Amino acid sequence: MDLSNLQPATGSVHKKTRIGRGPGSGKGGTSTRGHKGAKSRSGYSRKIGFEGGQMPLQRRLPKFGFKPLNRVEFKAVNLSDLETLAASANLEKITPAELIAAGMINGKQPVKILANGSLSRKLEVVANAFSAAAEKAITEAGGTATKI
Repeated sequence: MDLSNLQPATGSVHKKTRIGRGPGSGKGGTSTRGHKGAKSRSGYSRKIGFEGGQMPLQRRLPKFGFKPLNRVEFKAVNLSDLETLAASANLEKITPAELIAAGMINGKQPVKILANGSLSRKLEVVANAFSAAAEKAITEAGGTATKI
C-alpha cells in the first residue's frame, strides 16, 4: 500500500447531496428550505439571541446592580498574617515590599489591612488602607499604622 492507492473504507463516504438541481434530484424546488419565512430567503442570517419573535432571554431577565468604572480593588491582608510574617522573619516594620517578598501580594493591587486575628507584638505597618478595627488593634499593641 502506498499513497497512490489509498481510499476510504467501503461505505464510509457518501456522495454529497446536490441541492437545488431540479426535481429529478428529489431536492429541487424549494431546495430543502421549505415554503416562505425568513429562513427560506437568500441573505438570511439569524441575529444573536433571536428567539423567533418571542421576547429574548436577555430582555426577559431583570436588570440590577451597578459597576463603577473607577472602583479600587484592594488586596486584603489580615492581622493574623502580619503576626505570622513578623514572627517568622523577625520584622518590626512591615511594608508592601515585605508582603511582596513573602508572596502575600503581587504588587499590582493596593493593600488593605483587615482586623481578622490578633496582634501581640509592636509593629510599624505601612499600607494603602486600614479598616478602623485593624488600625485600632495595631495602635493598642503599641505600633503605628501609616497610610501610603
